[in-house]
Order: sequence, then C-alpha cells, then structure tokens
Amino acid sequence: MSEPTETSASDLGAAGSTGPVAEPRWPMTAAVLAAILLQVGMPNRGRVPIWWLFPVLEVVLLAALIVRDPGRIDRRSVALRRLTITLIAIMATATILGVIVLVNDILASVKGVTATVLLGRGGAIWLTNVIVFSLWYWEFDRGGPAERAAGSPIPPSFAFPENATPELAPAGWGPRYPDYLYLSFTNSTAFSPTDTLPLRTWAKMTMMVQSIVSLVIAILVLARAINVLPG
Repeated sequence: MSEPTETSASDLGAAGSTGPVAEPRWPMTAAVLAAILLQVGMPNRGRVPIWWLFPVLEVVLLAALIVRDPGRIDRRSVALRRLTITLIAIMATATILGVIVLVNDILASVKGVTATVLLGRGGAIWLTNVIVFSLWYWEFDRGGPAERAAGSPIPPSFAFPENATPELAPAGWGPRYPDYLYLSFTNSTAFSPTDTLPLRTWAKMTMMVQSIVSLVIAILVLARAINVLPG
C-alpha cells in the first residue's frame, strides 16, 4: 500500500495536545501582497523588462496556495512546499533584478534619475527584500510552517528569545511568520543578528547575504540621492 502524499498536522495531533497550533495563512498572504504592491507601485523609470510578469505569477501562485491550504497552514505536502518555494524564488528573482538595475543606474550616473526616483525605488526594493528574506527564513526553519505545526523533529535553524526564556512564552509557543518578519527587518537595519540567533550554516549565510544587499542599497541610494538633491 502506498503512503499518502499529504497529511494534516491537525490530523496527527491527539485531543488535548499542548503542542504548537498551526499558524494562520493570512500574515504570510498579507506580506506577499504588500511586496506585490511595492513592485507595482515602484517608479516607472528603471523597471526591469517585462516587470509585470513577476506580480502576475506571484498572484497566481499565492492564489493556488490559498485554495490548496486555506485557513491555517497545516497541510504537510511536498507539492504545496514546492509551490511556496517557487513563489518565494520568483519574488527573490524580481528583487535581485531590481537591485542590479538600481545599482547600474547609480554607478553609471544615468541622466534623468532624480533623488525622488532613487529614494522611491531604493525604498521599495529594500522593503521587498525584507519580505523576501523573511519568507525564506519562515519556509526553511524546521522544514516550514506545516512541519513546525506537526511537531517535526527537524532541528531549529534559529534561536528565538522565547527559546531562551520559555517561562515567559505562552504555552505551546512556536515561531510564526511575524517572528521571521521581525528577524528579517532587524537584520536589514542592524546588519547583524539582534535577539534571534542563527544556529545552522544556511541561516548564517542567508542572513549575511541579506545584510550585504541591504547595506549596498542603503549606501548607494543615499549617497547618490544626496548628491543629486538641490543645494
């Protein structure tokens, strides 16, 4: 008899279990939609070619995720996980291309690029970068949200403050998307871990890459914008 390809975390939990509860889908959905709005609302000058294709694909993939696993994220499915990773990869590709075009415009001193355009593009890309990396952390820590909800034995990749002070955390606490969004935001602003520490190599390298991208955007955009501001 073949094994099932999908299982629900709620199906595996016994009555009265004190383990973590599956997190709701809407925080992750809101973050993806915010990134899409930032892509669409970015100043027209300096957009990557066929930029509209990225938000279209992101909306389609997000809709597929919501239809397949609405409400709480408790469906342990290889197909759903691949769908989520594909969505994040497309968002990351759009962000990387945006950074490349932005850096090229700054270093090449492209004419007509005003301080307003630079700050608008740079701010949108920086915020999108925060969201994209928060999704990477959220999806790969302990195998993803469905695995965490099921109490998977996969070791954690991050040590949150609640892990160090369990007596102060709610019963059955487990990291959810807002925790990873906060982790990503603080890493982008401080360029280093703050209260949450990476435990595995992939987490350390990913946080390092995020810090580098954030630093490049901040230095180049601010330096160039200040240079083109009227005296």
